[in-house]
Formats: sequence, structure tokens, C-alpha cells
Amino acid sequence: MKKVYLDHAATTPVDPRVLEAMLPYFTDSFGNPSSIHSVGLEARTAVAEARIKVASLIGAGTEEIIFTSGGTEADNLAIKGVAQANAHKGKHIVTTRIEHHAVEESCRYLERQGFRVTVVGVDLDGLVDPEDIERAITPDTILISVMHANNEVGTIQPVAEIGRIARARGVYFHTDAVQTVGHIPVNVNDLRVDLLAISAHKLYGPKGVGVLYIRKGTRIDPFMHGGGQERGLRASTENVPGIVGLGRAAEIAQAEMDAESKHATHLRDKLISGLLERIPQVRLNGHPTQRLPNNVNISVASIEGESLAVSLDLEGIAASTGSACSSEAMEPSHVLTAMGVPAELARGSVRFSLGKHNTEAEIDRVIEVFPRIVGRLRAVSPLWTGKS
Repeated sequence: MKKVYLDHAATTPVDPRVLEAMLPYFTDSFGNPSSIHSVGLEARTAVAEARIKVASLIGAGTEEIIFTSGGTEADNLAIKGVAQANAHKGKHIVTTRIEHHAVEESCRYLERQGFRVTVVGVDLDGLVDPEDIERAITPDTILISVMHANNEVGTIQPVAEIGRIARARGVYFHTDAVQTVGHIPVNVNDLRVDLLAISAHKLYGPKGVGVLYIRKGTRIDPFMHGGGQERGLRASTENVPGIVGLGRAAEIAQAEMDAESKHATHLRDKLISGLLERIPQVRLNGHPTQRLPNNVNISVASIEGESLAVSLDLEGIAASTGSACSSEAMEPSHVLTAMGVPAELARGSVRFSLGKHNTEAEIDRVIEVFPRIVGRLRAVSPLWTGKS
């Protein structure tokens, strides 16, 4: 049975061209970029070239790109680093109820350190109102953190408008762009962000490497201490193969993003319409149009999402119940709860996230198989009344 992989929001397969670029840096070009000899210089040059490619993808300067171990570290560095460096100016942070756990838990940590966090809600589509963000700002506010697009439901946030507000009020603005960079156009100047997180394994690069974009002039402290790597903001010997892979992935994304987005949007819309037409009592989660091109998140009444995901896997279809970072949790998604989705319906959510290698035939298979799974599970569900 050929696998149908529809969990690209959790992780993407490494592009063969990315792997090819990485391989020499595991073997012949194995040097430490901090070494002064020619072997180290070769590694340092490769890191510098990757930095140029990532900067080009998001419209940044090379000196504004800090390599990290992934999106979670980038978010932690942004939030904790800005908070620590600017605590003398204020100790208030504004964020939202639908952030990734890396942002949510960083803010909770800062609350235990004496900071105050205001958490802004979202509407039924998972959309943040910029006016709510503006109303939450006080003279004590030093940071706003709003993700670019939600990892569970795919809603794209009005980040540029929030960035305009933050800049007018003199407040630093961070966005988690892990789900958007490489998939839709992202330009740090258009978005007016001061800090932006990226993860390589979400754009066909390797796991274990990411980026924090830090606008020149932003006051930020490191939270890892050691050597002076990454302008003193991220101690530790650089992950040279991973960084090279991220650079190559960024280069490919910049060249192929438009075609990939059109392909994913077509398949996404076909999947949405196919499932909504064939299954009664199904809700599409997230904004109907202002959403990522590859995201389909639906809630199915009277069935647990875990049962749906397991049944799909038995049919050779890989999907998830929401965020891969919390897939083992039995509580309803905090994102769906924030959107006002009833707990019973939220527990029946499934996320399909498409990639550049998915085909129409694969989507047809899901549209054929998934309604059968729903029918079978509802037949044994004590919650299902049979009414549509």
C-alpha cells in the first residue's frame, strides 16, 4: 500500500537537492567554522553563504540572521531575550490565545519571573483583531508576539497591520513564521516585524536547525552562554550540515514558491469541498480564504480525532489531530477552544497538511476513504444520533 503523506505542517521530507548539498559537510568538509585553518574556513564560508540565502528569502540583512536549533529555540530566544534586555523599560508582553507552545510556555515562564502577559482572543475563524492588540498595549509594554499563520488551523494573521501598530507605539514585535516561510511570500520589512522565527524542517530542510531574524538595533540578550558564535547571541558550534541544508532549502523555496503554492491551493480546495460535500456535521476550522495554501483542518461530530487519525493510518494515509507538539494530549486543542469550537467537536478534529509532492490521485483517495471511516466510527459511537 502506497503511503499518502498529509502531515507536512508537522514536518516535511528533506528535498533530495538539500540532502545533496549537506552531505559533504558530514565527511570531507567537516571543519569547525571557528577554526582559523583552511578546513575551518571552508565551513565558515558555507555558513556565510547559507546566511545570504536565508536573508534573501525574507528580505533581511545577513547580519540579522541568527542560526538556532529550530523554531522553538528561535521563539524562546526572541521572547526571553527581548524581555531580559528591556525589563528596565517595562515588564508587559502582549500575545494571543492561539500561539505555538514555544511562545505560550515562554510567556508563562516570564510570568513566573515577574512579567505581566496579556493574552488576546481570536474570532470564530481564528483571526486576531489588530485593534484588540492595540487596546492591550500599555506604557509598560515591551513586546508583542503574534504568529504569522496558525500551525493547527492555518489562519493567516494580519501581521503587517499589527506591525504598524507596534512600530507606532515603540514596541518590539515578534512573529512565529515557522508555517509560512518558504510557502507564502514573507518579507520582514513589509510585515514590520523586529523578530521572526523559522524552522528548516517545515520547508523541506533538515530537522535541528532554524533561524531567528533580529532587526538591526533590537535590544536582546542571549539565554545560552558560551562562545561568541552568532554575534554572541547563540553560543555553541554551528550545525554546519544543517545550516547548509537550510540555506539550500531557502534557495529552492524562493525559486519554486509560487508554483508550489498554486499546486497546494488547488489540492486543498478540492479536499475541502470533497469532504464537506460527503460528510454530514463537519466543520472547517480556520478562516475560509485567509489561510495557508496547504492546510485543511476539519472537526467531525461524534468521533474522537485520535480514532480518525489511527483509522486513516491503517488505510495508508498520514494525517494528525492538530499540532504535532501536542498530539498525545487528550484535552481539546487550545486553538480550537480559543475559537469557540465546542469541546465535543474540537476533540474530533483532524489536520491534513499538503506538500509539493502530493497528487490529485492522493486527494481523490482521501475523499473516497475518509467518509467511509467516519461512517464506520459513527456507527459505533454512542454520541452519534444520525441526524444531519
